[in-house]
Amino acid sequence: MSKTIKVTTLALVLSAMSSAAMAGTWSVGASVLAQATPYKGIKSSDYLTPVPMVNYESEDFYFRTLAVGYYLWNDKVDQISIDAYYYPQFFKPKENDNESMRKLDRRRDTVMGGFTYKHNADWGTLRFIGSGDMLGVSKGLRGEAAYLYSFKSNGWALTPGIGIKWDSEKQNRYEYGVSSKESRNSGLARYQPGSSWTPYVELSGNYRFADNWTLFAMGRVDKLSNEVKDSPMVNKSYSAILWSGVTYTF
Repeated sequence: MSKTIKVTTLALVLSAMSSAAMAGTWSVGASVLAQATPYKGIKSSDYLTPVPMVNYESEDFYFRTLAVGYYLWNDKVDQISIDAYYYPQFFKPKENDNESMRKLDRRRDTVMGGFTYKHNADWGTLRFIGSGDMLGVSKGLRGEAAYLYSFKSNGWALTPGIGIKWDSEKQNRYEYGVSSKESRNSGLARYQPGSSWTPYVELSGNYRFADNWTLFAMGRVDKLSNEVKDSPMVNKSYSAILWSGVTYTF
């Protein structure tokens, strides 16, 4: 993929998609990903991306397109997994329409690794995610906590959720900070953000319209913290993503 995607959003989408595949099965498919990024000088059409889907789920292991994990504990009530996933946190100045933004340094993608814990009950699901930059690109850390509740009926499954995300100082500075050198080159004010807390809402759903075919969609909106909104690289108060497509399970 050659588009910037917020990592936790991508991880959540991949996680949501696994519900379309039964344990010990493969699923493949096609999808389209659309994103509203907070960076200045980015056209919405620049972040409309086709994404091929390849998923595998078993009792001990999973692979979900751009994420892989091993279950330390996996039953109907609790799941604990060690995870790694691709995080396209990159920013390409040459592709930006804003003259000042084109003079900033490039941000590169990485692989995030950590853990996920889920607790399932009649009243809903609690989900906790912790991850860190495994390649030392940003050297950042991220954490999430969320509550979700699923509705299921006649092949449909709909899961709304609400949560909060924490980003470390190093993570925010890599993505949204402006160094002294960048400030001199671009004319943008020097900016060094601290850590941040970001609330979000999400909604995922799927519909099995045949024995092996499933339609899916997932959307999420993050309300950006002041640490991010105050960056001279940013001109929005939110980020959003929508991913939809079809999978075939076998």
